[in-house]
Amino acid sequence: MTIIVDPDKSSFLRAAPRLMQILRVLARHNFLSALRGKRHWPSPKEVRETFEELGLAFLKFGQVLAMRRDLLPAAYIDELEQLHDQLPALGIEAVRSTVEAELDAPLTEIFTSFGEAPLAAATIAQVHEATMKDGRHVAVKVQRPGLEAMIATDVAALTYLVALVEKLSPRLRALDLPVLVSEFANSLNRETDFNHEARSIMLFRAALADVPDLWIPDVVAECSSGSVLTMEFSTGQRVDLYAKEHPQEMPRLINTLVRLTLQTIFEEGLFHADPHPGNVLVLPDGRLSLLDFGMTGELDEPMRESLTLLLEAVVKGDARAATESYLELAPQGSEKVNRGALLLDIKAVLYDIHRSDLANVSIGDSFDSLLKAGSRHGVHNPGEFFLLTRTFVILESMIRELDPDHDYLGSFREEIARLTTKHFSVERIKEKTGKLAREMERLMSDAPGDTRRILRRFAEGNLGRLQSPAIEALGGRISRNLERLTAAIASAALVIGGAMLVLAPLDVGWHHGAGQIMVIAGIISTILVWIGVFRNDRGRGSGRR
Repeated sequence: MTIIVDPDKSSFLRAAPRLMQILRVLARHNFLSALRGKRHWPSPKEVRETFEELGLAFLKFGQVLAMRRDLLPAAYIDELEQLHDQLPALGIEAVRSTVEAELDAPLTEIFTSFGEAPLAAATIAQVHEATMKDGRHVAVKVQRPGLEAMIATDVAALTYLVALVEKLSPRLRALDLPVLVSEFANSLNRETDFNHEARSIMLFRAALADVPDLWIPDVVAECSSGSVLTMEFSTGQRVDLYAKEHPQEMPRLINTLVRLTLQTIFEEGLFHADPHPGNVLVLPDGRLSLLDFGMTGELDEPMRESLTLLLEAVVKGDARAATESYLELAPQGSEKVNRGALLLDIKAVLYDIHRSDLANVSIGDSFDSLLKAGSRHGVHNPGEFFLLTRTFVILESMIRELDPDHDYLGSFREEIARLTTKHFSVERIKEKTGKLAREMERLMSDAPGDTRRILRRFAEGNLGRLQSPAIEALGGRISRNLERLTAAIASAALVIGGAMLVLAPLDVGWHHGAGQIMVIAGIISTILVWIGVFRNDRGRGSGRR
């Protein structure tokens, strides 16, 4: 079963009983007095206990709020991060009923053994150990029944509650609470869709296939659905427990963690958003095993490019470049942002980072400071950036727990250097050059005909009084200019590609010669383009005389 969360389809009458229950709990914990201002807020502990009392959806909402360090004081964030989502286990009959309904077969026909006691039980699902008919050792993740109605009602009630709060206290509109609730509903929808998690596992397995010290359990597709997820069983030990017994192995394992995190982010646009010790195991052969892909993030190519530029600017301390890259990451509404004021804030953030001991610099905290600076100036930060910040914060915290003396930034720099070398490899440059050449060829072949067709349509429409020969002549001139522009771009690509080869941090030396040849060819091609332009301009001038 896939949960579809759409609060707009839930009527107020349906949500009203739950809304009244929520209001009673909020009143008991002094939340309503918070409308009078920050001095009347309930204590951080009361906030955490309130979310725990309100149940599943609010537990998850509290965990989402824990990521929003730009909205809440640090004491509240620290308390919300302690929210636990452990619930009493479902009985085996409820589990059996769900599995058989989802997989359309009796439990005994699918598995030769199925552990009645769950290995773990959380708000969304619980995990059971089992053995399949063909002997495969598997873990079966079974979703709790009745989540669809429960979540839809709670999200609808939360939506009405946020609207009411904004009416009673307009100053809270600056927090964009409706947007936060919408993002929460979307994330909850993804987390409760096990088909989405199965897809994420497959993507991560493909992206990290070349990491030798890592194993990700595969999905058993024929025994999985929207509410049941069957995976290969991981017989590993939690990484924090392993660290106490094998401290000498931590540098290698930490480097693997850093590599898999950065490689998936910058190469594939994927990241595991919950890399805590319970989701990272060490196998008997010393490899890492990564579990639980219910909370993952995805970055499209423009976001990855902006993120790369942002990291580069933060490392260099270039506040102006950091501001521009940051606004490219969060384009929605950025035209209304006071860029000068934001630039001053980011300068202060980078100053604080660079005056501190580099060994204590945190990437997660640096991103967190940027998010806070942006929120103060009205930047609508994308949800992916919050997830990414959370990822780095959790990862860094785990690394410090595993080995307090480990040079985390050293591992980070080493992996960035490896990825940079890979990006400047001959294979990657050939791939990009081939793609550019195909695009140029398509532009050169299609542009003249497309231009003439467009101009002909203009001539046949409202511009019909223009003479067709004049339109065709104009089309010819535009086509020639497009061809020149294409040639100029191709020349520039040769120069840039050659410069990249010359400057690339590769261990072999022959690439310098190849790069110089490309640069020279690009310059000669540029000169030929300008000679052609000059001759045509002279020819048109002679014709006019």
